[in-house]
Amino acid sequence: MNKNIKCLISAGPTREWIDPVRFISNPSSGKMGYALAEEAFNRGFSVDLVSGPVHLEGPQGVRLHKVETAIEMEKTMLALFQDAQIIIMTAAVCDHRPRECWEEKRKKAEFPTHLEFVENKDIVGALSERRKTGQKIVGFAAETETPLQHALEKLEAKGLDWIAMNDVSDKEIGFGSDINDVTLLSRRGESIPLGRKSKQEIAKGILDHIWP
Repeated sequence: MNKNIKCLISAGPTREWIDPVRFISNPSSGKMGYALAEEAFNRGFSVDLVSGPVHLEGPQGVRLHKVETAIEMEKTMLALFQDAQIIIMTAAVCDHRPRECWEEKRKKAEFPTHLEFVENKDIVGALSERRKTGQKIVGFAAETETPLQHALEKLEAKGLDWIAMNDVSDKEIGFGSDINDVTLLSRRGESIPLGRKSKQEIAKGILDHIWP
C-alpha cells in the first residue's frame, strides 16, 4: 500500500464569469481526471482531486476540492502542492478571463459588442517552478493540430516530467468521451503510446509509467 504517497490531480473545466448568469468555459467533462483519481486511490495513494464544475460524483475515498474559476483552481493547487509527490494536471483551465465581471446581469440591449480579456496564470508552470526533489509533475496536451509538436513544446516550456498527448479533433476521443487515445512523452525522450482505450484503462497506463 502507498498511503504515504500523496497524489494531487486537477480535473474538469473552469468557468470565467462575465456577469452572474454568463461565463466562458470549455466542454471538459472531467472524466480523465476522475478516472486517474479513482485509480490512484485503488493503488493505495492518498489522493486530493481539485475539480472544476462537472457532472460526476467524487470517487470514493478521494478528497474532493470543488472550484470554479482559474484563480480558485490556482490557489487550491498551490495550497496542496508542497505535500504531494505526484501531481497530474488534467484540468482544462481557461487561458483567459474577462477583464470585467459585472455584479448585475447585463440586459441584452446593454451587453457589449466586445469583451476585453486578461490572461490567466499558467498553473502547471507555476507548480513546476516550486517543485521539490522527488516530485513528479505530469501535464496534458489536448491539441487539434500538430499534437506532437505542441506537446513537446509544452513539456519543455513548463518543465514537466511527463506530458500526456491526445488529439481532441477526433470526436470519438474528444471532450466528454468515455475513451481516449494518449501518448505519454517524457523529458528523457520516451514516447509511449497507450492506445485507444477507456479512460479507466488509460489512467492505469499513465500511473504504471509515471510511478511504477
